[in-house]
Amino acid sequence: MLPIRVVVRSSTCKQCRPTHLTRSLATTSASHLPNSSRNLSHYVAEARSRNLLSLSMHQRGIHSSSTNLDKKRWVNPASENENSEGEKEEKEGESKKVEVKKDQSTEQKEEVKKDSSSEAESSKTAEERAKNLAENQSKKSENNNTIRSSSSSSSSSSTGKSSNPFSIPSSSGNGGSNTPKEIAKPIIPEIYPQVLAVPITHRPLFPGFYKAVTVRSPPVIKAIRELQAKGQPYVGAFLLKDSTSDSDVVESLDQVNPVGVFCQITSCFTSNEGEGKPESLTAVLFPHRRIRIDNLVKPGDTGLNPQAPFVNVQEVPDDQANTPTIENERGEGEVESFETDVPSVEAVREELGTVSRGRDDPEPELLTENQKSPSDNAQSKPHSPINFIHNLLPEVSITNVTNVALEPYDKDSQVIRAIMSELISVFKEIAQLQPMFREQVTSFAMSNTSSQVFDEPDKLADLAAVVSTADVSDLQAVLESTSVEDRLQRALVLLKKELINAQLQFKIARDVDTKIQKRQREYYLMEQLKGIKKELGMESDGKDKLVEGFKEKASKLAMPEGVRKVFDEELNKLVHLEPSASEFNVTRNYIDWLTQVPWGVHSPENYDITHAVKVLDEDHYGLKDVKDRILEFMAVGKLRGSVEGKILCLAGPPGVGKTSIGKSIARALGRQFFRFSVGGLTDVAEIKGHRRTYIGAMPGKPVQALKKVATENPLILIDEVDKISKAYNGDPASALLEMLDPEQNKSFLDHYLDVPIDLSRVLFVCTANVLETIPGPLLDRMEVLEVSGYVSAEKMNIAEKYLSPQAKEASGLKDVDINLEPGAIEALIRYYCRESGVRNLKKHIDKIYRKAAFKIVTDLGEEALPEPKEPASSETVESAEPDVKPASEHLPGDKSPSPGDAGSLKNVTTVPREPLKLPDNVHVRINQENLRDYVGPPIYHKDRLYTSAPPAGVSTGLGYLGNGSGAVMPIEVTAMPGKGNLQLTGKLGEVIRESAQIALSYVKSNAYSLGITKSESEVTLNDRDVHLHMPEGGIGKEGPSAGTAILTAFVSLFTKTKVDPDVAMTGEISLLGQVLPVGGLKEKILAAHRAGIKKLIVPIACKPDIDENVPLSVKSGIEFVFVEDIRQVLYEVFKGTENEKRWKETLPLEKEPERDMP
Repeated sequence: MLPIRVVVRSSTCKQCRPTHLTRSLATTSASHLPNSSRNLSHYVAEARSRNLLSLSMHQRGIHSSSTNLDKKRWVNPASENENSEGEKEEKEGESKKVEVKKDQSTEQKEEVKKDSSSEAESSKTAEERAKNLAENQSKKSENNNTIRSSSSSSSSSSTGKSSNPFSIPSSSGNGGSNTPKEIAKPIIPEIYPQVLAVPITHRPLFPGFYKAVTVRSPPVIKAIRELQAKGQPYVGAFLLKDSTSDSDVVESLDQVNPVGVFCQITSCFTSNEGEGKPESLTAVLFPHRRIRIDNLVKPGDTGLNPQAPFVNVQEVPDDQANTPTIENERGEGEVESFETDVPSVEAVREELGTVSRGRDDPEPELLTENQKSPSDNAQSKPHSPINFIHNLLPEVSITNVTNVALEPYDKDSQVIRAIMSELISVFKEIAQLQPMFREQVTSFAMSNTSSQVFDEPDKLADLAAVVSTADVSDLQAVLESTSVEDRLQRALVLLKKELINAQLQFKIARDVDTKIQKRQREYYLMEQLKGIKKELGMESDGKDKLVEGFKEKASKLAMPEGVRKVFDEELNKLVHLEPSASEFNVTRNYIDWLTQVPWGVHSPENYDITHAVKVLDEDHYGLKDVKDRILEFMAVGKLRGSVEGKILCLAGPPGVGKTSIGKSIARALGRQFFRFSVGGLTDVAEIKGHRRTYIGAMPGKPVQALKKVATENPLILIDEVDKISKAYNGDPASALLEMLDPEQNKSFLDHYLDVPIDLSRVLFVCTANVLETIPGPLLDRMEVLEVSGYVSAEKMNIAEKYLSPQAKEASGLKDVDINLEPGAIEALIRYYCRESGVRNLKKHIDKIYRKAAFKIVTDLGEEALPEPKEPASSETVESAEPDVKPASEHLPGDKSPSPGDAGSLKNVTTVPREPLKLPDNVHVRINQENLRDYVGPPIYHKDRLYTSAPPAGVSTGLGYLGNGSGAVMPIEVTAMPGKGNLQLTGKLGEVIRESAQIALSYVKSNAYSLGITKSESEVTLNDRDVHLHMPEGGIGKEGPSAGTAILTAFVSLFTKTKVDPDVAMTGEISLLGQVLPVGGLKEKILAAHRAGIKKLIVPIACKPDIDENVPLSVKSGIEFVFVEDIRQVLYEVFKGTENEKRWKETLPLEKEPERDMP
């Protein structure tokens, strides 16, 4: 663009080389302008009539900038012949305005001088003056029309030859006409080898579709503004490979995809994203064609190929010029005044952008490309159309690009036409489903006729890619494709995916609309039905009945004052809510739960001790300690009138009847019973309830228990309290603290009801297998009752009185003569069911009776036991369709139903089936001899490993197994040559390994006293390894109770003295020989009794436990030796041997152990 001033200076620059234009201007000024001033347009018209002006316009880029853009007018050289007339008119108008302003200022000054107190000129005078000025201006414009017509005709030929590919015509029209200027369609350069690269994210751009891009980098913003100011609003848009990056500069070619689009900047506007954030520029881009990046331009290099199709500015050699060419350092915005004289050559050169030369210099010869010398070609450098932003490198990215052309194709190809037809049909289908696509397709159809669509298939492919929401890589593949057929196929795949998504979206929306319409229709009909019934008086509103029902329930309950207040508030809210409101159901459920809690309702309690003893004995055999504690509990309640604040915990092995004891207590007291298990519980809401705001919220288990039993004083059994888990949603064990604490459960607060509930009248009974896993604070709130295992005699009575009759009736043999002899039960307990509980014994007895029932039915046959006739009240119904296989999975001979086969007809009835009566001649006897036929081979074969005298190094210990039973465990020790190591086998735990180390250390330290070495200084076992093994390696052993037996085995081995197999021992030892107490004595003594052990050596600290808890029947026949030192153990085991005689001197016994022979 070229800014032209109204008036220029007339002085001639002596340092510039004059051109033809300057010489003509000088000649004209000498002959015509000494006495008068002419407009600049007159000289411009004369200069453009010559061919030199046309050549100079080819040699020099005509886009320039100014610091004062608002004071310029921009003329496009490609249409100067069309714009010259308008420019001259504007120039003359501007000059006239200057003269008018001067006249007005002069007149005002004169008036001020004449009379400072006079008023301003009247409106009539002002109108006359404006009229005179308008007439003068019209006369001058008529005089300039002649000059305009001649200049336009002379310049039309020269400007018509201009072929600058970067010029943008700003107007069009007939050069000779006086019509106003019209905006012409911009001419986009076909070749543009260098562009400013703008990286974009998310989606690539496609030719013909606008896109707004936001730029935040200040250098890039500056470059874009300069491109617009210089008339080169073109950039290249390239998609970033990394979608997460947000960069405005391309630092490497690997950062972006190689193929992008050549875009025109149609408009720009700035925006501030917030305080403290930099200003951003939003540019609207219109892509024109595809381009490919060749390379990035580095700082200091134009990066253009010398054969690039750009017009170069050829510098004149120094030997052909009298004076050097210098740049005009004075900016256009620095002109302060204007003169009416002839413009100077310097000013004209500045305005026209031509190369000046001296007045006397010869005219330069125009050289063609073939006439140039090699030196000239070397000095001629290609210039970039955007070289004015090269100074911003490397803060902006400039790239050399080439156009990406389509591969040749046949427009009449049947494949291409078929794909295009399919694309159009898919477009139509999508347009019917989605309005957004419909608008885009309509816009595309308006700008392209049907013939144009088939003539330009690439545009159709681009449209399909633009409307698609496909992956970025697929869209970039469409952009990079140069084959029309390939591009169309890729676009068709993308559009097909969009069609599938649109169909699915339409289906979902249709289903949702259908559901909504159905609900609205139902609501409308229900409201109509309510109105009709109300008008007829047939039925009142259901909400009124609901409210009346709640009030009636509440009147029968003794609600506390706080609860009654909450009830009234919620009921009032329910009255004012519509039944269709979501809050209505929430409030109704809350009031329902509030009225179902038995406020003030309790069952009468029975504290009759005689009745309690009868009930407990009926339900359980033995368990004297537990029964006594329960009776004590009831006696206190009888005197106080209540049993508040008591939480019992029944701890014992599985199968001993802990849960059934809780039922018996409830039956004895006459209370309602509720049981819930907390084993594996991880959610606090199961105890404390859910918040009312959640969908499906419910109160916790305590409130549910009160609702179910409908009394305030039930017995709630919390089963498996030792197996509570802890998870991310809370610790239920901590939530139980409030419920089980007598000081807190008087006002237990449930999350759902959110009102205090009195649980102090509830009797809580907990059960657990072990106490170690129960948290300390929770265990501290409970009174623990140990429920130990049953002995053989107790099991016999339980089996005869409880288990056998129950199993006989459950097997349908209640009236049959079938007898399970006591010998068979004893064998069952001894060889099949040795655990402390009776659950496994019950399973085996049930198995015996089931086997007996099967043998009876098999022996009698179907003739003696025929099937009953079909009842008369039976009906025939069609059964549900069975699971069918697909047709492809059916095999030859497969009888499974095929798809579509109806279910078969089945007979059903509601008449219960009567049990069959067996003949009276059926007799079954189950004794010890035929027990194997019912329960299989025995599990336990013998009670101890060594029945005769074992070799030296073997002792007998007692162990407590994990299932609540005891066992006799032999300990074997042997020695071998080695380095003094101790090897332990038999699946031993950490504690029992430590006991073995302690025993060996004691033996080594007392080797001389024990008779192992001959002198105290002699070292033993340094050249021998010791191996200790405990048989039955599949069973894990743990605990310190085998200490005495291990030490005895070591002494037996090293002194080579055998141990009596009828002597067993248990007890922990210390490093200095003290014997410490152990647990599980009842089970261990029971195992010793079963194995025929005659003497038991136990710690003296265990004597009270044995006297209290071990039945006399188990202790009978066993001699108990209570020891407190390891020397007492050794004297008792090796009594009557040579060791005893030696130890009297070296290891004397200080005190005789206590003995007990029941």
